[in-house]
Amino acid sequence: MNIAIIGAGAIGSVVAAYLTKAGEDVLLVGREDQVEAVSKNGLKITGVRGDETIQVKTATQLDREYDLVIFATKTQDLEAAYQHNHEYLENCYVLTSQNGVQADSILGVHFEREKMLSSIVMFGSTYVKPGEITFNFEGSWIVGKPYTPVDPKAHEIADLLGKAFPITLTNDIMGMKYLKLFVNFNNCIPALIGKSMQETFADMDLCRLSILLLREGIGIINKANVKLVSLPDFPTDRIYGLTAMPVEQAAGIIHKTLTTLSDKPLYGSILQSIMRGKASEIDFINGEVVLISSQIR
Repeated sequence: MNIAIIGAGAIGSVVAAYLTKAGEDVLLVGREDQVEAVSKNGLKITGVRGDETIQVKTATQLDREYDLVIFATKTQDLEAAYQHNHEYLENCYVLTSQNGVQADSILGVHFEREKMLSSIVMFGSTYVKPGEITFNFEGSWIVGKPYTPVDPKAHEIADLLGKAFPITLTNDIMGMKYLKLFVNFNNCIPALIGKSMQETFADMDLCRLSILLLREGIGIINKANVKLVSLPDFPTDRIYGLTAMPVEQAAGIIHKTLTTLSDKPLYGSILQSIMRGKASEIDFINGEVVLISSQIR
């Protein structure tokens, strides 16, 4: 199965590098500066799997059809990414990998729903510059189908991705995506102050703020009767317990967890976009809960 990955940022680059290393036929589609850097020097990955440079095929646009196309842009860039490559997207299977819950509906108007897969990325990486990525921490890659049950093709794709990452298949992908919203919910705080996760959550006042933010968000989700489904390494009881316990106790857990998440500076997805001069995905994370709240008034 040949694979195209559209989006050469933190996640798309890591996926392209390790699937290529595993022997898969992969094309990474990115901007001109990204393609130039990787073509000239390879894709440099540092972090939890060691430091190495992997030669990855790149292009600024699809030039033929692929069996599987993984969209790894931010949610707000999905439509433009589709339009830029639509000539060769008619017959492929599609896998979304974005934070939030809107990616599948955005692309769903263009593809057969039976050919759509959705996913949740639980590993973490940081875009350093074109052609250079830090792989901050390991985690599972959760794969499901947003509109139809998991089928043999989904198993085949999961087996392929499993050559490079631990994979979990699920028939509850949307419920898990809503829980993942709250895993990412505090990314707005480092973005507001322009510091790494470790620096941000070394400040106990900001840890307290994060708990109050989570409490408000979970309260809205509960009122809207949105079902949350446990992630493989993050049960729903964890978020419910965190928001129910005293603020000081919960803030201590946030402090310990987020200051030790990675040995290297870790920037949330929102701040990474801002640092690159790009629009962020905050409307699809915190903004999603704001949208839900507006619908239940």
